[in-house]
Amino acid sequence: MAAGLAMTAAALAASGARDAGRAGGAAQARPQAQERADAVAAPGRERAVRMVSAPVRIADAATVRLLRRGDRVDVIAAAAGPSVPGGEAPDARVVAAGARVADVPRARESSGGEGGGALVVLSVPRATAAALAGVGATSHLAVTLC
Repeated sequence: MAAGLAMTAAALAASGARDAGRAGGAAQARPQAQERADAVAAPGRERAVRMVSAPVRIADAATVRLLRRGDRVDVIAAAAGPSVPGGEAPDARVVAAGARVADVPRARESSGGEGGGALVVLSVPRATAAALAGVGATSHLAVTLC
């Protein structure tokens, strides 16, 4: 079920950009206009990045129990399934670097479901949230404390 939700989130994020030019695009153009206004309001500074909440299921529930609100973590994805022939571990890559932990739902609220693991809510840029949703559907996710 979690994989299905992650795939749906990734598909919605991808279709949102494609639909911006259609009739309903005016509502989606508003956040882009606000981002441009933020950039104009602070000339000479880096453009403000809009942060969103991204629920992420981490494969090792015990690791999630170590996390607290405000912690910074790197999220690492490793391909799900059997290891690479020859006994080598599958390649892993960092999907989100320095993400802030926004919430750690209680184990009873976030455990169970397909694939086990535990849920953590991260505050990340919108593009990173879409990447996390996509890799969460096909990979095992882990975190390291920064």
